[in-house]
Amino acid sequence: MTDIERETMEYDVVIVGAGPAGLSAAIRLKQLDADLNVVVLEKGSEVGAHILSGAVLDTSGLDRLLPEWKSMGAPITTEVKEDNFYMLGEGGGIRIPNFVMPPLMNNHGKYIVSMANVCRWMAEQAEELGVEIFPGMSVSELVYGENGEVKGVVAGVFGLEADGSYGPDTEPGMELHGKYVFLSEGVRGSLSKEVMAKYELSKGHCPQKFGLGMKEIWEIDPEKHKEGTVTHTMGWPLGKQAGGGAFIYHLDNNQVFVGFVVHLNYKNPHLYPYMEFQRFKHHPMIADLLKGGKRVAYGARAISEGGFQSIPQTAFPGGALLGCSAGLVNVPRIKGNHNAMHSGIEAAESAFAAIQSGRSGDVLQDYDTRIREGVIGQDLKPVRNVKPMWSKYGLLGGLGLGGLDMWTNNLFGKSFFGTLSHGKTDAASTEEASKHQPIDYPKPDGKLSFDRLTNVSYSFTNHEESQPCHLKLKDPSVPIDVNLPKFNEPAQRYCPAGVYEVLEGENGPKFQINFQNCVHCKTCDIKDPSQNINWTVPQGGDGPNYPNM
Repeated sequence: MTDIERETMEYDVVIVGAGPAGLSAAIRLKQLDADLNVVVLEKGSEVGAHILSGAVLDTSGLDRLLPEWKSMGAPITTEVKEDNFYMLGEGGGIRIPNFVMPPLMNNHGKYIVSMANVCRWMAEQAEELGVEIFPGMSVSELVYGENGEVKGVVAGVFGLEADGSYGPDTEPGMELHGKYVFLSEGVRGSLSKEVMAKYELSKGHCPQKFGLGMKEIWEIDPEKHKEGTVTHTMGWPLGKQAGGGAFIYHLDNNQVFVGFVVHLNYKNPHLYPYMEFQRFKHHPMIADLLKGGKRVAYGARAISEGGFQSIPQTAFPGGALLGCSAGLVNVPRIKGNHNAMHSGIEAAESAFAAIQSGRSGDVLQDYDTRIREGVIGQDLKPVRNVKPMWSKYGLLGGLGLGGLDMWTNNLFGKSFFGTLSHGKTDAASTEEASKHQPIDYPKPDGKLSFDRLTNVSYSFTNHEESQPCHLKLKDPSVPIDVNLPKFNEPAQRYCPAGVYEVLEGENGPKFQINFQNCVHCKTCDIKDPSQNINWTVPQGGDGPNYPNM
């Protein structure tokens, strides 16, 4: 909207997203130069409201950023005491001995944390250093300079008409300009997508791969609670239908994090990831743990899984991609927060050096080099073949070959397999419904398993209903005319919040979008086989309000 007049504010660095990457960048910038003007814009109602992660935290990034974090009161106190790995069948499971696991898989010395609370604490540290943080401020547009570089963002647009137009009560927001703009939006951010397409940042790299992570917080019987215990599982209920696994982390206060991840490259469009999660909790081992307890929170989030070979060019004219916007998760370790923090530090140091030398708006090429050759590359490169092996050879073959590859990297510092590629995008992996059998899922019992809409209420999600739908269809006819006959419209099932429905009406089926339910997981943007759904930011402050995910 070039004809809209907006107030403009000038900064040295503008950061989009108050996650671990963005906050680390902000803190490091102010450590390097207290006089730098740094702003962080966060679309959640508060810092942490949109943060969802496992999470077992490798503190290497935080050790580097704030070495005295323990004495500074960081909410990182539950150290891992026991580390378990199970292969599940429908009625039982086999524990895989820890000694067969590569050393990098060891979780001892790590911490079970709520990353939402860690980010709230990091925001306090940033503000004490003079960083300006504005929650409830969705960034809806990028602002480009005369040479095509990113020179700023538009934030704080409120009160759009239902059709997306500007009305008499619309607040047009403001432009925030920076010498550099950091995009730390998390997985599949709308601005990150835009710059990746505009500057062809993925050219020469594998397509990014994704998983859908769903998580519940439970309060359980104190007699069953084992603080500091970490359990990961693979196998049932997914079997050959899809890759993925589960985690159970015992934190303090008799609470456990129960999570389930489904790799989004599954072929069968009848698969229903949310119901696979609910079925998982009826496994005897899990059901016994949760029996008598109560679920207190629910949420979902896409996870980047492409690893080293899917990292795009991370620097672009005027800015950089940080954290999960660049896809820095170590898949076998199920960890990305440490790399997010490292990326924030690297970006800050690159931008600081550039600003010191009088530069702005150019490509921070040394940042991209730091990502690939520094601590992040050293973490991701040895595990780069685990995901493609899993995709190609299935659970058992991928587990065996992936384990062998990690061991050879550990022992000899190299892979005998080279670097394997990923192939198709997750959307293109979806096959026609006629090639697969529908899956019969048991009805949730309301005690261990729950229907989607009931669970979404435990994400405390809210969207102002008069605003435009933030889930945009490129072609409104595609869901019914293409996806329904060809794929049995999988949006009905892959969305973990019940946003998409096919309703029968007088004139035939109708596709309905219940955007008020959206928990901002971005799965629809990733998995839609026609790539017809574009996830954009809603009005600032809307979406989930996670308490301590």
